[in-house]
Parts: sequence; structure tokens; C-alpha cells
Amino acid sequence: MTNQTPIAAVALRSVRKDFGDFTALKDVTFDIGDNEFFTLLGPSGCGKTTLLRMIAGFEATTAGTIHLFGDEIETLPPDKRPVNTVFQNYALFPHMNVAENIGFGLKMLGWSKADIDARVAEMIQMVQLGQFAHRKPSQMSGGQQQRVALARAMAPKPKVLLLDEPLSALDLKLRQEMRAELKSLQRETGITFIFVTHDQEEALSMSDRIAVMSAGEVQQIGTPEDVYEHPANRFVADFIGETNLLEAEAGAVDGQSVMCQFGGSSISATTTGAVAPGQKGWLSIRPERLTIGTAPGEGSIPARIGQTVYLGTDTQVMAHLEGGATLGARMQNTLAGADRLTEGADIHLTVAPGAARFLVE
Repeated sequence: MTNQTPIAAVALRSVRKDFGDFTALKDVTFDIGDNEFFTLLGPSGCGKTTLLRMIAGFEATTAGTIHLFGDEIETLPPDKRPVNTVFQNYALFPHMNVAENIGFGLKMLGWSKADIDARVAEMIQMVQLGQFAHRKPSQMSGGQQQRVALARAMAPKPKVLLLDEPLSALDLKLRQEMRAELKSLQRETGITFIFVTHDQEEALSMSDRIAVMSAGEVQQIGTPEDVYEHPANRFVADFIGETNLLEAEAGAVDGQSVMCQFGGSSISATTTGAVAPGQKGWLSIRPERLTIGTAPGEGSIPARIGQTVYLGTDTQVMAHLEGGATLGARMQNTLAGADRLTEGADIHLTVAPGAARFLVE
């Protein structure tokens, strides 16, 4: 008996999209697994929404192929593809109540009234809107409307659900609540979710894997931990969360470990590719990976506190090194540590093992 490789829910091969002389997507190739919560993350204009629209069938490919569960779909119109889309503005029918909105797509597909009623009731229960079944969208909050949009999109049992920045219109507290609900719904239904966002926190908190995009190209694909802890290049390091990015030069190299020289200081860092002594690059260190101490220690870097910013649970510290470079660090606010954060005080910074990355791109 042979083991067969599972068929990808979505397979993109050398996909390109041109708008006249402008290339919005360049040679995009990757697979999205069945039952996966996959996020396309990047700044505005990076091509993530264009890619989502191509999977949905709203945009045609200029080159390359798109397969859903092994079937090529470029020639299929949007209504014939086993996908559904949740839009940023919900796109609910204002004259219909919740139940009618959820059941509309099923009616268009030719479902019987009995099957529609049963499925609508099931979806209303799933998104916890039982008491709102007969309300119009205008009588509901943004979060409740988003739940209706999700229920309507999932009602026909699509194989893939496409979500185009569905949380961006909600306030912070609602966004945080909806993140947990989206993740729970994806796990409960087993539907492949492809989620588009520019919000790194959304991507990190919900995704199984993330594709980080910039200027029409995929910069890195990995788990949230992979892209945060092991960025492939300077763009990913800078775009995902906060980081210190310092111009540095490679010194002694030992496998994936390199001694980096920067601003009169040196530190051991890991690297993702081949590095030669003397090669220029960027040193990436996350602020929370720096420990602030008052006494020197092994591998510590002497510095002086230039500015502190109180952020509630922690304090941001801008520390100036002897060679002129500046490092940002974060320190949890405790009574024991409060007296160490005086501006102008001499300190010593220690980088957590494996936390510094030397990036050549």
C-alpha cells in the first residue's frame, strides 16, 4: 500500500497578473492545505486582494494556473467555483432579515424550502444569532452583521472560504472577539479559510500559516512563529511586529552562526543562508528579546538609556550604544525594576540566545 500525497485545497503555479504595463502579481507559487487557516499578509498594494479575487474568479490570470482540490478552475465563472467570499463591507441585503440573508444564496442554488430552513437554522445557531433571526442589518451592530455575512458565506458548504479584510471595519474590542470566533468557526466547519489582512496581529493570532507579500511577490511562507522568529529577509523582519534593524557586517562564520559587527559592538547571530566574512547585511533583534541589566554579563552590550515610554504592562526603552547605534528594548513593569529605568542611566543589554538574526536581503 502506497502513501498518497494529500491534494492541496488550493494550488497556485507561476501565477501572474498584469494590469496594462503594471504587474500586480509575479510568479506566485504555493499550496494551501485542506482545513487550513491560511493568511495573505502584506501592506496595501502588495497584491493580496488581487490574488484572492483570482481564486474567486473575479479576476482572470495573465499567466499560470490555479487548481482547487486538483481541478483547474481558470475557465470556471465565479458562481461555478466551490468557494465563497466574505467582504470587508459585509454586502448584506438591507431589505432582508438575518434568516433571509443567510438563505438567499441557497435559494439561488435551487435548494428546497425545507433544506434552506434547516440549514439557515443551523448557521444561525453556529454564529450565535438565534434571537436576531428576524432583524434587519440596520438593527444590528457591526460585529453581528459580520456574523451574518460569515453564516451566509458558509451556508452553501463551500470547500474554500475567502475573507477579504473582514474585520477592518470593526473597533478594536470587536476585532479581538471576532478573531477567536473566526478561528473557532474554521476548526468547527473544517473549511479551508484564506484570509487577507494588513494587520500582523490578526495574522499571527489566527493563522496556521502566513504568506507575507510585498510588491506582488511572496517574501516568506511559514507558521506565525516561523515568520516572526525567523524572518527570511529585512522586509519580513520589519513588517512583522517590532524589531531593531541595524546595519551590520559579518565577521567569523561558523555554519549558521555569524559574529556581527555593528556600531562599535559585536554579537553572535543566526543566518538563513550562506554568509561570507565581510559581507554587509542587517541585524534584526526583537525588543522583547533584550534583557536590561545594571551589571555587565557574558556577551552583554554597554548602553545608556536615552528615553523611556510607559506602555502600561511594559516600558519601552531606547538605549544608545557607545558606537552611536540605538536599540529599542521592552521591559515588564514591576516595582522591583522601576528604579532601573532612569533616563541617562548606564545599563547592559543581553540578547536572548538565538534571538539575533543576520539578514543579507
